[in-house]
Amino acid sequence: MGRLGTGIGWRPEIAEAVEGMPGIDWVEVVAENVCPGHLPESLLRLRERGVTVIPHGVSLGLGGADRPDEGRLAALAERAEALGAPLVTEHIAFVRAGGALTASPPLEAGHLLPVPRTRDALDVLCENVRIAQDALPVPLALENIAALFSWPGEELTEGQFLSELVERTGVRLLIDVANLHTNRVNRGEDPAEALAALPLEAIAYVHVAGGFERDGVWHDSHAHPVPRPVLDILTGLATRVAPPGVLLERDDDFPGPAELERELHTIRDAVAAGRSRSAGGTTPTGTATGGAVGTGAGGVGVLAPPVAGVRERLGVAQTAVLSSLVAGTPVPEGFDRARMRVQARALAAKRADVVAKVAPELPVILGAEYREAFLAYARQRPMTAGYRRDALDFAGHLLKLGRPGNAGTRRRLRQWWLDRAGPAPRRPSPTTRALRALLRRRA
Repeated sequence: MGRLGTGIGWRPEIAEAVEGMPGIDWVEVVAENVCPGHLPESLLRLRERGVTVIPHGVSLGLGGADRPDEGRLAALAERAEALGAPLVTEHIAFVRAGGALTASPPLEAGHLLPVPRTRDALDVLCENVRIAQDALPVPLALENIAALFSWPGEELTEGQFLSELVERTGVRLLIDVANLHTNRVNRGEDPAEALAALPLEAIAYVHVAGGFERDGVWHDSHAHPVPRPVLDILTGLATRVAPPGVLLERDDDFPGPAELERELHTIRDAVAAGRSRSAGGTTPTGTATGGAVGTGAGGVGVLAPPVAGVRERLGVAQTAVLSSLVAGTPVPEGFDRARMRVQARALAAKRADVVAKVAPELPVILGAEYREAFLAYARQRPMTAGYRRDALDFAGHLLKLGRPGNAGTRRRLRQWWLDRAGPAPRRPSPTTRALRALLRRRA
């Protein structure tokens, strides 16, 4: 894979702006948000211009105790082929727990959660990575995630964990410098130490994003300008290696094209500052090629599977953590209860936001009642499937309670639910057609 250059996360809300931006060499798209047979026209036009498109997955959960789901892997592979991507990316995280492995109800986080940096977790992650590598048609790169809490009893630093993961699997790394800053604030970890431990030749590209701090906790929002501390980490990385690609992520509260272009210029300047220092001979230099390390297709020889019981032990631990976050069970011993409460609130808020995006008619129907009603529902009902199922379950839950109190609003909600809850799609009702027309006008 050649050098990527400067890129931006493609989102429907800024598709037109991205197409018109000068100097965009590549874009990244959330894999689960595109359908291979019906790619957005904007992405097709970008590809025709020679802009590289990379699918970025968020739902594999390779850090989870279960083996990767074959259907999710096949879907990611299909998107890579449809987009002509040189690689695909995912996260070092778990997103679900429970189920057959632990003989407990399945639970979905709806977000990326940190894996414990232990030998057990590393063994499982390495095997899951090899399974994914064998199923994908292009190389895989994994991203370090932001975390609001730490696991007790961790055995490795972030740098050690990532370095050994690369050594054992040959996987590439997507280094998110904003996440390194998040972990500095929330977990007291030194980004420079993490970067110093990384195998530089394994870096595929770099993410940069904004966030905000509240009550001593950094929230990786992807909805704020990139702050100076994040840019400084990027400069520090660039003194060590020339990143093959650097990408700006923005997922909400999108500014205008001019502001996005200014942020991209600032990011380029931060990289240039690091490369200038490197040229001065003050730090180690190098070029990340994005190539695999080690030998063989995955970079190493055959890995022995984790010893018996490792997946079960990890599964029990992750289920206890996730259950405390989404189902109100006690926080496992050794975890910071205050941070776990922050994480639980963040998961519920994200869940409400994403449901509002996948089912935009619901906030229109319910108006100001939507958010409070959804958060009350989320406290009682953990998510066990995807967000679309969650939206249907939420509407059904309200209707069973005889809500909303306004008869006309309740009638519209019931019609919306009936249009989607049957075994086969129904012809959209006049109410649904009117809602869709209203949403199009708002867009």
